[in-house]
Amino acid sequence: MQPLTVLTIAGSDSGGGAGIQADLRTFCAFEVHATTALTAVTAQNTVGVTSVQNIDPDVVVAQILSVVADFEVSAVKTGMLAQPVTVVKVAELAREGLLPHLVVDPVLVSSTGHPLMDDGGVDAYREALLAHAEVVTPNLREAAMLCGVDVNDVKNHDDMVALARQLLGFGPTWALVKGGHFAEHSLTESRAPDILVCGDDVFIFDAARVATTNDHGTGCSLSAAICAGLALGRTLPDAARDAKSFVLAALTSAADWKLGRGRGPIDHLGWGE
Repeated sequence: MQPLTVLTIAGSDSGGGAGIQADLRTFCAFEVHATTALTAVTAQNTVGVTSVQNIDPDVVVAQILSVVADFEVSAVKTGMLAQPVTVVKVAELAREGLLPHLVVDPVLVSSTGHPLMDDGGVDAYREALLAHAEVVTPNLREAAMLCGVDVNDVKNHDDMVALARQLLGFGPTWALVKGGHFAEHSLTESRAPDILVCGDDVFIFDAARVATTNDHGTGCSLSAAICAGLALGRTLPDAARDAKSFVLAALTSAADWKLGRGRGPIDHLGWGE
């Protein structure tokens, strides 16, 4: 079988739980060929991020152009872009039609609270990149930052839908607001709903919260799974539903792992099944 090719534009996680590393394992699980454009190198583990070295934006662009010049890329995702100028340069490539089925995961802050985007990044997403996204996939905190609201004011499904509709105002075709990491701030702690909105269409992908500290990289993995699904020809709602199921299975399988002293990785490849 000839595999399809996808591209991830994201940062590296030295602890192997999130970023490019999580994307690669997710793409492997979906049996698509992964190409990469590295935006930053982070020194991090399950406890936190200690250092970040951003890649020159022109080098990021060179990586992308090298890939798309040689491969027929079926879908693309962005993760940590690190610098506003990188966001803008990626948006320019998207405007030129070089980034099909673009999934934008607007990584702004790590799960341990470390900033992963320089000042001005929120405006760059709003003004440049989101208009070219087939779907934007923020968690609650990121969605609130992009929309300029307090995450603690997001208390129910209707509030999540309202956030998604605000995000659609920046131009993406679909908005998926994730209720996993930050549901304890606003929703019942026993559920982890993700809400997908496009026009009048609203899809709620609900699941029980998995009792585990091994949840590092869930957002990266979800957006990568959506990207893979789009490459494979699935509709956006089907790709999002499959991605939710994939991450839920990976969380459940790794629930009792003891990798590192903090928030460990999930089981992308079904080792614990």
